[in-house]
Amino acid sequence: MGTAGQGGAGMLDAVRRRLAQSGAEPTPARVAAALRAQGRLLGDAEVLGAAEELRSELVGTGPLEPLLADGLVTDVLVSAPDRVWVDRGSGLELTDVAFPDAGSVRRLAQRLAAVAGRRLDDARPWADARLPDGTRMHAVLPPIAVGSAYLSLRVVRPRAFSLAELAAAGTVPPGGERVLRALVKARLSFLISGGTGTGKTTLLSTLLGLVGARERIVLAEDSAELRPDHPHVVRLEARPANQEGAGEVTLKDLVRQALRMRPDRLVVGEVRGAEVTDLLAALNTGHEGGCGTVHANAAADVPARLEALGTAAGLDRAALHSQLAAAVSVVLHLVRDREGRRRVAEVHVLRRDAAGFVVPVPALRWAPGGFAREPGCARLTELVGGAL
Repeated sequence: MGTAGQGGAGMLDAVRRRLAQSGAEPTPARVAAALRAQGRLLGDAEVLGAAEELRSELVGTGPLEPLLADGLVTDVLVSAPDRVWVDRGSGLELTDVAFPDAGSVRRLAQRLAAVAGRRLDDARPWADARLPDGTRMHAVLPPIAVGSAYLSLRVVRPRAFSLAELAAAGTVPPGGERVLRALVKARLSFLISGGTGTGKTTLLSTLLGLVGARERIVLAEDSAELRPDHPHVVRLEARPANQEGAGEVTLKDLVRQALRMRPDRLVVGEVRGAEVTDLLAALNTGHEGGCGTVHANAAADVPARLEALGTAAGLDRAALHSQLAAAVSVVLHLVRDREGRRRVAEVHVLRRDAAGFVVPVPALRWAPGGFAREPGCARLTELVGGAL
């Protein structure tokens, strides 16, 4: 805090409290007035420096602003005042960005939570929310977080990547664009699986941009993250209960409403709960081309993952597999390699075994020179109605 010289930390704390109490925006004029109230005489440069420092903390994202403005950054992770990490697509990197102290991290986390309409305090020491610019925020306060508040920010870019950009980045292997275009054109229902941070939402946004311009896409998301480049997109976002426990709108509610909105493509951002029953039912009643994402370690694990979600929602195993077999045709599985690069590792088609349960069959596998063919490739070719 060299802006204010010796004793600057205490002075800025006092100014911070004064502005926070008044609710006033930290403009240079107001900061100068607050500084004068502290009995300090500063030059124009010092006042402007203090104003910018306070503005970034009280209005922006403080020291994190330059990182979030970096077009390559997808995640910003704060685990201590002097431990700020970013992911630029090649794994986590420690930055030289630092907060003055643990209190600064806590204040930023609480302010961001408040901006998103979430409570974050000692009684409710964690929050998961979407900021107005679309950034996904998660924060945990001490004593649950040991030593310092933990802050995780997932950047949502204002536009989707094109298929060519994903191919250039190595997410899609050479020639893989043709496969993905054929999948969307054939109006096959599909799921994108993978772990956290593998690029499921990024790929889904890109594929939705390939949907015909005359089709209506209805998105149902827990947190609005999808940004498809498409002229006709209707977006629905879930809402948590307020502090009195009222007003909750679940993803299951949204899927039901979406069905009444004449969707050509029904999309669930992430299948993670009871909404799986409504989604499968919808895809079995003439809604072709539906899609979504699901957390899974491998494409082969997707039926088991959906089975667990369906069981929790009251759908027995046999019924779920019966609906799944008729509802979903293809699973695209994403991974991150040891260098942190995301890629479409596998493409599986779904079939029923002799017992009637759904089994994923490998059709394509990522390879440096292009997708390598697997036993299910013939069935995938049949589904898309042409050569791959």
